[in-house]
Amino acid sequence: MPGTVIIVMDKKILLGHGSGGKLSQSLIRELFFTWFTNPVLNHQTDSAVLPSAYHHLALTTDSFVVDPIFFPGGDIGKLSIAGTVNDLAVSGATPAYLTASFIIEEGLPFSDLEKIVESMAMEAKKADIQIVAGDTKIVNRGKCDKIFITTSGIGWMEDRYLSVSEGSTIEPGDRIIINGPVADHGMAVLAARELKHFRTNIQSDCACLNHIIQSLKDICPEVRFMRDATRGGLATVLSELAENRPFGVETDESAIPVREATRGLCELLGFDPMYVANEGKFIAVVPKAKAESVVAGLKQHPLGTHSAIVGQIVDHHRGQVWMNTSIGGKRILDMLAGEQLPRIC
Repeated sequence: MPGTVIIVMDKKILLGHGSGGKLSQSLIRELFFTWFTNPVLNHQTDSAVLPSAYHHLALTTDSFVVDPIFFPGGDIGKLSIAGTVNDLAVSGATPAYLTASFIIEEGLPFSDLEKIVESMAMEAKKADIQIVAGDTKIVNRGKCDKIFITTSGIGWMEDRYLSVSEGSTIEPGDRIIINGPVADHGMAVLAARELKHFRTNIQSDCACLNHIIQSLKDICPEVRFMRDATRGGLATVLSELAENRPFGVETDESAIPVREATRGLCELLGFDPMYVANEGKFIAVVPKAKAESVVAGLKQHPLGTHSAIVGQIVDHHRGQVWMNTSIGGKRILDMLAGEQLPRIC
């Protein structure tokens, strides 16, 4: 028996187990890591790094079940490519090949499927990657919500970026950078799903980040850490960064870019933009001496025009994230607990 996990028979899976927050972490650590444990998986990074004779290979996989399947700024097809490309890119790898698997509900209009496939092809072309294998399953009406897509990706990893996923070279004084405004994706999807008669100009930030990340690597080869801020938002990524580490994280609320329309909708509906999902934003930890030049370089890229330094690594309140609020106080940022916004990816 590979593990000692005890399964309680009346325990049930909740939507919150897919939120990217504490319940997700609990499910992964207490169930999947217990039964699937191995030296590669146990690094717990966005992409598994596999040794080979000529290159290190980075491998990742993800499933996409967004509702609705078309939303302002994107669709489930574009999302499936961007999500997997980004998991490879923030690991320090250069994405190269993807596979795509479709579970399609009987009755889905062929025109919708064609739009989704076309969107995937266009996004793959933008990212300079190829879709090289796949699978299709059709299920009865009611057995799937229109279409679910699973993509897997592989990329090449240079030795100098092997530590990026784990952030093992982070040290106090390092700066934390984000490539633009947070919370656009989650609020765009929410508005499309729940507020059909509510006018908003919020667009999802869904995009492949491999080219802008390559720009960062060119400017700062010694980048310490990268992660895309998807489920659970920026706050959850920062919490994961600090968790069980010999350092703390400080961030400034006033430095974190949020579009006014997105902030307004968050306030109206009671959401905290720090915990709302993104699909085109990543954080990077870089040495203090390189931070300004990294931001200046990222601002030259269309996906980084609002890049900013949003925090720093500190040698106190270890394992915690403290935010300096816009009203002059301090607030501890923790991982998302429970489910805040279901079906956003």
